[in-house]
Amino acid sequence: MKKINIILGDDDEDDHMIFKEAINEIKLDSVLNMIEGGIELMEHLLDPKSELPDIVFLDLNMPCKDGVQCLSEIRASEKLKNLAVIIYSTSSSPKDIEECFFGGANAYIKKQNNFKNLKTILHKVLSLNLNSYGSKPNMENFEIKI
Repeated sequence: MKKINIILGDDDEDDHMIFKEAINEIKLDSVLNMIEGGIELMEHLLDPKSELPDIVFLDLNMPCKDGVQCLSEIRASEKLKNLAVIIYSTSSSPKDIEECFFGGANAYIKKQNNFKNLKTILHKVLSLNLNSYGSKPNMENFEIKI
């Protein structure tokens, strides 16, 4: 079985460290690439030399180009439209969740303020059949919770 290729698009260095540590402790066979902003994320994804990830975790609140803008560009791109995109945000606003659902994200998880909970929710998301992300989720199961 091949390694799961994961990208985290998030501008917060502390979130990078915590996310990386959680992924390492889950002990799934994976490769993690962390990208600090929306502009850089889209440049990386659209670069013909870059291997497409299996899954993108995307923060909503980034400067210059936010997660909603990135999601819109991903879904509009012939090359990227089938990527599994998981929104990874501090926001639990129903408006944000709904906007991401209708924007084409595959799932929505709230950033956890507890490391154990973060590991649990990441393990849950990464244990799902990644191929199932190609289909549109129901609003009821869009937000993944512990």
